[in-house]
Amino acid sequence: MKSIKLAVVQFTPAFKRKEENLSRIQELISNLEADIIVLPELCTTGYFFLSRDETSELAEPISGPTCQFFQKISKQSNAVVVAGFIEKKGNKIFNSCLIAQPGKKTPRVYRKTHLFYKEPFCFDPGDTGFFVVQDTVRDVNIGPMICYDWRFPESARVLTLLGADLIVCPSNLITDAWRTVMPARAIENKVYVAVANRAGTEQIKDEELLFKGNSTIYDYDGIAVYTAGASGDEVMVTKIFPSLTRDKSFNEFNDVLKDRRPKHYKPLA
Repeated sequence: MKSIKLAVVQFTPAFKRKEENLSRIQELISNLEADIIVLPELCTTGYFFLSRDETSELAEPISGPTCQFFQKISKQSNAVVVAGFIEKKGNKIFNSCLIAQPGKKTPRVYRKTHLFYKEPFCFDPGDTGFFVVQDTVRDVNIGPMICYDWRFPESARVLTLLGADLIVCPSNLITDAWRTVMPARAIENKVYVAVANRAGTEQIKDEELLFKGNSTIYDYDGIAVYTAGASGDEVMVTKIFPSLTRDKSFNEFNDVLKDRRPKHYKPLA
């Protein structure tokens, strides 16, 4: 049974200071030995933007220096790297996360499907849909979603139906409900879930957001195997066994996917 090392990095970015954030990320993961490294949502820029003018100043295409930075990290560390950034595609701006793989020239990019709070003032709704990245070298199938996507059970279920062993969720979480729901997402789909949350605060005018930290790795039974503190930067590393998620049975008679009856899941007239 093959195991791989999963690392989740809790990080406190400096608002709008991209170069400073990239430098700090480099410090945090420079000596990290892992097969997969997951960083928070918008980890290169901070989060609390109020307009497209602000996000457009920091947005980059997939070919830009941010993606090149993480692709280089992926190659040097021989690890899959997942990290949130502001993406520019034509005249659109997305809250995205990249999935950089060793040996690949260009990362895959997931664009956040469900925009939260004031994000619609700053970003376009994601248009990639949900997908799974297959890494045959490490024998793991990785399904990305971003922060508020967790509130919709369809997000994790679609990723599971697409074959995800591990759901990665770069986040900027400011509520507490996710601590109840994320374990459910793991157990109802029998997948590992890695929540890379940020910490710290950001204030715009008279409003302050407190980011809750507590980044967590959940096993496929919904048990938190590693949880970070509520504040500060922290790197968590644990072994996971992706192949154990592929048998969706939980006793000799029941299977969480085979027992589904989708024809009965339509709303009543």
